Amino acid sequence: MKIRAFRTLGAVLGAVMLASMAVYAQEPSPGKLKVTVHPGEAYTFVDGYAYGPGNRTVRLTPGKHHLLVANYGFKFFEQDVSIEPNQKTQVDVALQPFGGDVKAPWGRIQIEESGVRAMDAAVLLNGKTPAYFVGHGDEFNNDFIWHQELLVPPGTHRVTVTRHGEEIWSGMVPVQSNQRVIIWVPTGKMVTKDWPRGNKFAGGVPRFKAGIASATIAIAPVGGSVTASPAKINCGQPTTLAWTSAETIDADMSGMSPVATTGEKIVSPSKTTTYEFTATGPGGVTKSSTTIEVNPVVNSSLVASPAEVRYRRIGDKVINQGNTTLNWTSSNADAASLTPLGTVSLNGTKSVNPVPAETAYGPVDEDAHYTLTATNVCGGAETKTVAVRIKGSIEPIPNVLLKSVFYPTDYPDKRNPSLGLLASQREELKTVAAGFIKYLEYDPDAKLSLRAHADPRGGAKFNEALSLRRADLAKQYLVSQGIAPEKIEVTAVGKEQPLDAKVIAQLEAANPNPSPKARSAQKSTTNLAYQRRVDIVLSPTNAESARFYPNNDNDSRILWQLPKPPRSLVEKNQ
Repeated sequence: MKIRAFRTLGAVLGAVMLASMAVYAQEPSPGKLKVTVHPGEAYTFVDGYAYGPGNRTVRLTPGKHHLLVANYGFKFFEQDVSIEPNQKTQVDVALQPFGGDVKAPWGRIQIEESGVRAMDAAVLLNGKTPAYFVGHGDEFNNDFIWHQELLVPPGTHRVTVTRHGEEIWSGMVPVQSNQRVIIWVPTGKMVTKDWPRGNKFAGGVPRFKAGIASATIAIAPVGGSVTASPAKINCGQPTTLAWTSAETIDADMSGMSPVATTGEKIVSPSKTTTYEFTATGPGGVTKSSTTIEVNPVVNSSLVASPAEVRYRRIGDKVINQGNTTLNWTSSNADAASLTPLGTVSLNGTKSVNPVPAETAYGPVDEDAHYTLTATNVCGGAETKTVAVRIKGSIEPIPNVLLKSVFYPTDYPDKRNPSLGLLASQREELKTVAAGFIKYLEYDPDAKLSLRAHADPRGGAKFNEALSLRRADLAKQYLVSQGIAPEKIEVTAVGKEQPLDAKVIAQLEAANPNPSPKARSAQKSTTNLAYQRRVDIVLSPTNAESARFYPNNDNDSRILWQLPKPPRSLVEKNQ
């Protein structure tokens, strides 16, 4: 049993090993990248990994890789390279000096090994990408006859020591002017000592200087500033942020990070805003800020001219509706509304017709209010209200009191065409005229139709002419009361279309002024008196005049009597 188990295990392990060998056999062989550098202290990075200083050959997998050769004080070299299996690719790099001498008060950072190889590791200052490379450990460790010194501006710096993608040590290092800070890597132990030698460099130092066993690398301080023009704006107004920096790798602007190391941008903040610009480079971190003061205050005005208007409504028709002109302005605003009109432009003029809130019949004396509200996105707002006085009236539709007009027998005649309209009937026409004139304010297209009748005595032509004279005489009187002639139409009916005796009886029964007892028995005379009339019709309503006989009028007997009254009697009562 045990023998079988071992045999089975051996078979499985053998299969695994064969599979692994097959996979390994399929992987492409690595290639080589040979880099020669000048100056000789220049450092090689491939795909962001720190490989070491000086000329060197790096084994790489086939494919594309990114090469960076760095030396502080020189323009860094970058290039993509293609590596072929079992092939050597050579790149010769001669870096060009860049930047010139720098001046600053100086402190010094010294790096020593502590149980780990760190002298060929890359030293990055204030950042963790190759762009922050300042040298390697072996350039910063000697403080005897030959000096190997990293000079930095006073301040707190982040130091990162890295090699082959491994971060050996990273930490914050406070450095003061004319002091030397010794760091043991990777323990991070630090010792600070006076460094009087720093005064030697007060007049300026080359960024990079190296001898047989000495090196001095002076890191330039980072500079940066930001301004806004203009610095005070109204809401919605643009302003230009402009910033510059020196010795900067990365730049950050609050609210729009990251940004180019030098640039400008048009902004329009909606409130007072402080923009902080941060510039970061090997020489440290510097911050600069500028404040854009935003004025949110809205200014507006609203006036109405005139401040009082007239209003008159009859029934459902507005006869007179005065208008006023609203004028408004607003500044430092981006939206405006005018109640009750709705959204409006920021500045404008509009003619409006105020309408009273009151709807009941009676006098109108009230205010219509218009309110301008101007706002902006910065939270500013202002409201202005103006009152327009409305004076006038709301009236019911005028009641045209229509009553038929009655004439004496055979009046007016041919000789006296203006005789026969007695005083009582003139008063009725006055009432009609007064009501109709008011009604025309409600309906200017209204008209009166006069339909004149005669009793059946006499021939048809005679009665037609007689009824026409009656209609004309009534019209003349209405015209004399102020009605335009074209508003009155006349029709001569003659003795045609007489009132039926039953209708007359009904009229008499409903008449608010009943007949005197002396006339009640003489129905035939009453019937004939009812026929001698002019009916009045109001169009377009087709309202007809009331045909009640004027029994109570002083001259009613003259109108009622059967024979033709004497001329003198008619003249006296006219």
